Amino acid sequence: MSYGNTFPLWRAAAGDHWPAYTRHAFVQGLADGSLPRDAFMHYLVQDYIFLIHFSRAWALAVSKADTLDEMRHCAATVHALLNQEMGLHVKLCGEAGIAEADLIAAEERPENLAYTRYVLDIGHRGDFLDLLAALAPCVLGYGEIGARLAASDHAQTYAEWIGTYGSRDYQDLCHEVAALIDASVARRIGPEPQTSPRWGLVCERFTMATRLEVGFWDMGMTP
Repeated sequence: MSYGNTFPLWRAAAGDHWPAYTRHAFVQGLADGSLPRDAFMHYLVQDYIFLIHFSRAWALAVSKADTLDEMRHCAATVHALLNQEMGLHVKLCGEAGIAEADLIAAEERPENLAYTRYVLDIGHRGDFLDLLAALAPCVLGYGEIGARLAASDHAQTYAEWIGTYGSRDYQDLCHEVAALIDASVARRIGPEPQTSPRWGLVCERFTMATRLEVGFWDMGMTP
């Protein structure tokens, strides 16, 4: 799956960390239904907490943006996170007897804290592009995973999760975010970003966030 022009370059720069994330044993367990239910529920609870901080990071991007178009894109992403993606977590957890109040009160795992605070720290220290590089692995990685699993034979156990990230709506969001990244790169680095001395740093932001995604899956495997 390819979203835009910059994302494939960042994905390649991440090297083996990218398949370690998108083809993790947790992902395979979602595909074939072998992931233990308690591991999935543990992941959902932590991911609910993650999305709270992720929404804050996208809200921070609104204040970091240089243009109204950038602001609108980021604000729309915040809306989608708060009112759509988090709703999936509330629904699935509710069906398992976990109330939203329990999600809010859940203890945050260190792996979750490390990832979300890294993204927020990059957002506060860097500019709009730095923040997008740290945000991209989650948004576009889940899109890549969702599209691949939805297009292949998969067990029905986690079909709703797969269907959410493989859906037209989520894929459209990924293409919109990729276009936002491409425009941000052109605006802040120029038409040949790989020749800029700044290129290596934004690739490092993306790669570190990818590594933290691997740690998040690892956490999901050990409830």
